[in-house]
Amino acid sequence: MNIICPLAVPKGRRLCCEVCEAPAERVCTACTVTYYCGVVHQRADWDSIHEKICQLLIPLRTTMPFYNSEEERQHGQQQLRQRQKHLIEFCYTVAQKYLFEGKHEAAVPAALHSLRFRMNLHGLSSVELVPAYLLLAEASLGLGQTVQAEEYLSQAQWTVLKSTECSYAIQSLLHRNLGLLHIAKENYEEARYHLANDIYFASCAFGTEDIRTSGGYFHLANIFYGLKKLDVADTLYTKVSEIWSKYLNNRYQVLSEARIQQIDLLGKRFETDTGLDEAQEAEAIQILTSVWNIRESTSDTAPQKTIFVLNTLVMLYYLMMNSSKASFPRKAPCLMEVEVPLVAFSCVLPSCTGFCPLSKAALQKSSDVHDVSHLLSPACIMETALSSSRGICPLLA
Repeated sequence: MNIICPLAVPKGRRLCCEVCEAPAERVCTACTVTYYCGVVHQRADWDSIHEKICQLLIPLRTTMPFYNSEEERQHGQQQLRQRQKHLIEFCYTVAQKYLFEGKHEAAVPAALHSLRFRMNLHGLSSVELVPAYLLLAEASLGLGQTVQAEEYLSQAQWTVLKSTECSYAIQSLLHRNLGLLHIAKENYEEARYHLANDIYFASCAFGTEDIRTSGGYFHLANIFYGLKKLDVADTLYTKVSEIWSKYLNNRYQVLSEARIQQIDLLGKRFETDTGLDEAQEAEAIQILTSVWNIRESTSDTAPQKTIFVLNTLVMLYYLMMNSSKASFPRKAPCLMEVEVPLVAFSCVLPSCTGFCPLSKAALQKSSDVHDVSHLLSPACIMETALSSSRGICPLLA
């Protein structure tokens, strides 16, 4: 039974729904410390975040045990704070990942958890609450709830104005979300103002060429693209592509030099890493895929730009070990039938002397994308990477 019995609730204690804060009628039977107003919100919270953190909530929401000494008590409180910090970051990352994947409804419960943990740890007026408010605002925008999004953004803005120690990173996120709000309201002049501020603060915090700055360039490019100012949009999309390409290629070089890629006993598998968390990987996929779709629609005028984005996207999937998506996605325009697979394949066939000259020659001789697309199949990418790590060209075997 997960229905709350009123007689079992202590007098004066009010149990609230985890999602909407309405009076609770149900309890999670697994942890017994999380309450809901009904089945709908219980299922939504479970699918979003609760399944992942259910047992972790028990020590946070139950009475602390009796300690025999002050030292034990301080140690217990320190552990409690560490758990709260871990859950804050975990829930925040999960909510971010949902947003970049377009799952706005699923992001809400995870963002609410992050907000409540922040309130418990930092207080009700701390600037540390701002990132969670911004997540909720972005999720509300995605759900078409503009008024709700404005409320969250107003709360975030007021918190930042009251704070004397607000970082550039948080101010960047605030302006980015304000820009997205004005885009939704079709107020493009204000949107450009806030996105320009987003780029400025992100540049101050991370640098102009950092991947965390690229989001501002991307959203600003979308505005100019929508306004048919294609030259400006093209410049910004190129900037975004170059930032991600530089990061991913540098990451690959670091992995290669450090020999992090390791072959197992059977010699069939290896490990790579993007250096990104799940939310950042989802953001990279969303941005690069969007840019690629836009480039593909204008590939007749600048096919090399489409190739460059596809090259970067293949490298991302390769480092994520998602080899099924690193293969050639679909038949491209005639002009690119040979060049796109060539560039993509050269991206995943690095060695100490560059990419395999025989594979390049074979690709250049091919007249149909289907003749070479098998070289970008998951099995070939795996074998290619393994062979490259040993300095062997698989086509010479």
